[in-house]
Amino acid sequence: MTTTLDARNLSLKQVRQLFKFEQQLNNSFTSLLSLESLTEFEQQELLQIQNIFQEYYSEGKISEGQIKFLFLAPLMKLAGFYHPRIKITLEENIADISVEDEDTIVKGRMDILAVNKTQGKTTTTPFWILVIEAKNSSLNAFDGLPQLLTYAYKGIEQQTSVWGLTTNGMDYQFVYIQQGNPPIYQLLPKLDITRVESSIELLQVLKAICKLYNISCN
Repeated sequence: MTTTLDARNLSLKQVRQLFKFEQQLNNSFTSLLSLESLTEFEQQELLQIQNIFQEYYSEGKISEGQIKFLFLAPLMKLAGFYHPRIKITLEENIADISVEDEDTIVKGRMDILAVNKTQGKTTTTPFWILVIEAKNSSLNAFDGLPQLLTYAYKGIEQQTSVWGLTTNGMDYQFVYIQQGNPPIYQLLPKLDITRVESSIELLQVLKAICKLYNISCN
């Protein structure tokens, strides 16, 4: 009998067992990305996003929907993801993941997925640039990691790697997921939007991920 699991209910231990993921720690974004200085305009826009976060956070819990609309959307726009060659989908159902030797199917729904519409255009499978899992501000950003890895596992069936991000609005945990036997995920340093240097690096990383796929970030 086949067991059906909801990705939202999986623990990190279960995800690692089901998909054979191995974890690595990476203390430097520059080992994977080329980070560029921000312009004065970008820094001013980033400061405005920070101020909005502080205002909402001071009033209480920020919902997952607010985090996606108020912080992720403007950050992605500023980083260059609002581009004709990029398609952004929200609340996208993943195709069922069949787990080998487990007689198990995993279902789920991604919060945000950015794909490159021009790469791999000879196939029916779009090229994933970034998959994002958002949590409300009362949860740890790390709580979104099991879902993120589950969704990314589907992506690396068709490409060698994909970037992931899980966030609670304040903390931003980037993950670099690589195809392999076993598949590997690298945890990068956690970034905090309320700290100046950390928030600058956050936008630099988003811009660098965008540029990896030859998308202009201007």
